[in-house]
Amino acid sequence: MTAALLAGLASGLEELSAAGQRRVRRTLESPQGPRVVVDGRELLSFASNDYLGLANHPDVIAAVRDGAARWGAGAGASHLVCGHFAPHEALEDELARFVRPSAGARALVFSSGYLANLAILTALAGRSDAIFADRLDHACLNDGALLSRAELVRYPHRDVQALSRRLAASTAKRKLIATDAVFSMDGDLAPLAELCALAERHDAWLVVDDAHGFGVLGTGDDSGRGTLAHVGLESERVVYMGTLGKAAGVSGAFVAAHPLVIDTLLQTARSYVFTTAVPPFIAAALEKSVAIIRDDRARRAHLFALVARFRERMRPLPWMLRESFTPIQPIVVGANSVAVEVAGELWRRGFWVPAIRPPTVPKGTARLRVSLSAAHRVADVDALVETLAELVPAFAHRDQQTSAASTADCDRIK
Repeated sequence: MTAALLAGLASGLEELSAAGQRRVRRTLESPQGPRVVVDGRELLSFASNDYLGLANHPDVIAAVRDGAARWGAGAGASHLVCGHFAPHEALEDELARFVRPSAGARALVFSSGYLANLAILTALAGRSDAIFADRLDHACLNDGALLSRAELVRYPHRDVQALSRRLAASTAKRKLIATDAVFSMDGDLAPLAELCALAERHDAWLVVDDAHGFGVLGTGDDSGRGTLAHVGLESERVVYMGTLGKAAGVSGAFVAAHPLVIDTLLQTARSYVFTTAVPPFIAAALEKSVAIIRDDRARRAHLFALVARFRERMRPLPWMLRESFTPIQPIVVGANSVAVEVAGELWRRGFWVPAIRPPTVPKGTARLRVSLSAAHRVADVDALVETLAELVPAFAHRDQQTSAASTADCDRIK
């Protein structure tokens, strides 16, 4: 019997390999940064979500060291037993003030963004309810919707009119609209103002996953506050989730919302109630990260200058870029095999740019996901573009299996 079970697993893995969808885990032998040692090789990395270069920032490292000396290595229990420390409380207060999705909002810290989204959707929706999700939402929003036992209604990517029709046709007791703010594999933004207007019209919650916007987006005095601030949105209907392991450079996530929403999560969300708290030294380090995000606007200015330079330097090349002004710059190649081969050739030439394939992205839209960081230099971006230009004769005109529908929102940068 065991042999048959193992044979079934082996067959499934072989199918993934044949489809060009089998993943490979790399081992870093250096701190996170633009230059890393991985699997014994020194590479220029465009693979990380460390958008502001805080993962190896000396002040954050010092806060980790000081926090561990002051508070110890572990929390010891869940927040509701005996694992909620003063640094957790201080971090939650600071995050609520900084993000401000609505007046008087509170925040709740989680061990990961995945757990945070599970908490939101399972606590705010149930069997008689409906969750309306963008078709390109992150997997954890879909999983949270399924675990909630609510009806999951998906709408075409960023299609406000289609969502409006689905909301109007629904007889659900409660309705939630769930969306990424910055879509992780495309770099485009959700139409948050229009989604909030629909939430008002249909008396729904608007759940916003800002994993890739927090710390990065926002303008003027709101710089770094995230995508809500970037579009000028504030509403008691918004339930905001931001991650703390990307732009913040450390680990974990948080939810910020109306105090009644936060108390509901604290009391009923299983992925909060039954999980050991984040170590208090992590919370102490994140206080330092948030302070840097709030005060060091030059980092974001440099980051967006790099984004503009990358797109401008890519303009003469035939590679297909998504329409994105964020640090996420996907190069769509279409076929899984081509994405893997180009990523492999870049690797051999000293660049780490991951190939992203289905099911992470829709079939026929395999891509290279270029992720820029404030820790990169202009010379780093130029070196990547120059290497891509060298690869054009071998790869750029290979059979691209991308359908017209899936490339309609692509910008060929001509």
